[in-house]
Amino acid sequence: MLADLVARRSFERPVVIALPRGGVPVAAEIAKRIGAPLDLIMVRKIGVPGHRELAMGAVVDGDRPEIVVNDEIARHAGFDRRDIERLADPELETIAKRRTTYLQGRKHVALEGRTAIVVDDGIATGATMRAALRAIAGKNPARIVLAVPVAAPDSLALLRPEVDEVICPTQPAFFDAVGAFYAHFAQTTDEEVVRLMAAAPPGASA
Repeated sequence: MLADLVARRSFERPVVIALPRGGVPVAAEIAKRIGAPLDLIMVRKIGVPGHRELAMGAVVDGDRPEIVVNDEIARHAGFDRRDIERLADPELETIAKRRTTYLQGRKHVALEGRTAIVVDDGIATGATMRAALRAIAGKNPARIVLAVPVAAPDSLALLRPEVDEVICPTQPAFFDAVGAFYAHFAQTTDEEVVRLMAAAPPGASA
């Protein structure tokens, strides 16, 4: 459904960028449908210690790692910016390892002047996506499009100022978890990410 909606827009010089791991199967379908390169943006959630699924921030890899903080959750958990930067260090190590595994030495697609279509399997709090979008904006794309199958409406509203366009077919009034909106939501494996990247449309390693 999402791939159909993206294809109808006929974006100029598109590049599909996935947030691994869960975003890769979704992004691969879109890239295949529109014949666009597939790339990755490596983001890791910074969870509250003891409650790792509760994101108080996220970090995205790059020459200068981008850290985005959910101030409300961080404040409620009793953590300041310095604490969060310290907690980001092991996540950056994980990013480095996964980048080596997933990309197999391939270079990222240059985004300058192109349409960056940023894809994940869904958005709950939006912390990881916000970090990704800000990092992508720094690469000077002509246009940034956020494309996800399902998202919490309030989180999506907070992300809209970060992009030029949002494509999201499912925005339920009662949002529990991303997996609740899939018929099958098994965890995406490293092996699946490697396979999908290897089968990506030509130009993925440009």
